[in-house]
Amino acid sequence: MVSDRGGRRGFVYRSRQAAYRALRRQGASKSKAARISNAGRFFAGRSRMARKAARTRRRRGR
Repeated sequence: MVSDRGGRRGFVYRSRQAAYRALRRQGASKSKAARISNAGRFFAGRSRMARKAARTRRRRGR
């Protein structure tokens, strides 16, 4: 179970736990899933990630 308690239990914001679980289902490690989901807490963070993903896809020719 993902936690918003912190410490040894890790930390993912309560509002981003659905995103964390989706990343874990896709095979991301716990730390990577937590890093991505916590970074997208605010709209600015999510749109920054979306722009970066679009840039990556463009570079890879998709």
